[in-house]
Amino acid sequence: MIFTRRFFILLILGVIPPLLTWPWAGSKWLLVGWNLALLVTAWLDYRQTEDVSQIQATRHLSQRFIIGAENEVQLEIAMRPTRDITFSLKDEYPPDLELRGERLMEFSIPRKARNSVMQRYRLFAAARGDYHFGDLLLRWPAPFGLVIKQVRIPASQSVKVYPNLSPAKQQELLAQRNRLLQIGIRRTRLKGQGREFESLRDYVRGDALRHISWTATARRGKLVTRQYQAERNQNIVVMVDAGRLMTSRIDDLSKLDHAINAALAVGFVANRGADNVGLLAFTREVVTYLPPQQGNAQVNAMLEALYNLKPQMTEPSYARAFQYFSQHCKRRSLVIILTDLIDREASAELLAYTATLMPRHLPLIVTIGDNDLRALASELPKKVDDVYRQSVAEELLQQREEALARITELGGLALDVPAGQLSFQLVNKYLEVKARGLL
Repeated sequence: MIFTRRFFILLILGVIPPLLTWPWAGSKWLLVGWNLALLVTAWLDYRQTEDVSQIQATRHLSQRFIIGAENEVQLEIAMRPTRDITFSLKDEYPPDLELRGERLMEFSIPRKARNSVMQRYRLFAAARGDYHFGDLLLRWPAPFGLVIKQVRIPASQSVKVYPNLSPAKQQELLAQRNRLLQIGIRRTRLKGQGREFESLRDYVRGDALRHISWTATARRGKLVTRQYQAERNQNIVVMVDAGRLMTSRIDDLSKLDHAINAALAVGFVANRGADNVGLLAFTREVVTYLPPQQGNAQVNAMLEALYNLKPQMTEPSYARAFQYFSQHCKRRSLVIILTDLIDREASAELLAYTATLMPRHLPLIVTIGDNDLRALASELPKKVDDVYRQSVAEELLQQREEALARITELGGLALDVPAGQLSFQLVNKYLEVKARGLL
């Protein structure tokens, strides 16, 4: 029970008559009587307040929140009061989520209302993981307005914040895949392997002459090209580095967050293309491993394995990660390594163990470009300190470029793109590998 402003005003007003009649002997009894009467009235007022059993307060939210996005929470109150009531409701949301809106909400319910009343607020999630909601704190005034009734309604609830792979992005990536496969990209197999014929289409400048169907050309009176279907049921394994360098943030997300979003994007597209998708996350040790498989269940398993993956302030062990992969995956695979490079020592280790994958596997090293570092290297220095910083930035970029160039010299693939384009460019690279028959 909480006393209202009205109660305290009446309490103060009750002091004025005794003060004006002081030192009359009955002044103190007048004060005591007024206070007792006010307290009794307040108690009776509280007793007439609606019982909490008549009120239903509920929180509605999605089982999955999305990182880097505003996620909606709905609060609902349902009852049939005998008077007009205004409720105040406060939700104990996870403190690590950022509130977008008012925490204390008011619900006005008219007398004998038949419908529930609902309010909404949003929470911004800056990090993946598990979060927990507490109870609902509900307040409403008594009929005379002397006291406010406050109750705590049990409403403990958990929510998982997942990587950002919204349906819109999925559809965009899938549409991109379909466009690339439909404009005439052909499957060119390695020597000794066959090709799976798919259909005939009109010749487009740039098509290989060996793919022209002369029989169909003679029949139709124009050049016709054979189109081959990209091979399916191939292995795609995504290795995610969760080490120290992946903790730095770009556009409100860590590099690891960007890497996870890209891993799920390429996993989604590869699964829709009937390829087997696998996952290996590592720091100093292998954190999780999912053998390559097909199906939506595998994509969901990747999502569950990655949503709570946290970057560690330790150097990643490429040795343990690559040895583990080589022991558990014997079939030829496109191995996508999402990592970051900053010095020659780390680059040398990555290069050494990448070489051990070939020729059995096809490695694709993917690094997240740092726009700030590139801007620092290209800007005009104004002070002596700027010259030093620019020199360091240029050296780091050169080391990265040398490492990526060395990977391609060894027969692997390399990709260095800004964080905002990572998912899109990685999916395109995967489609290019499929189209060129590199796997």
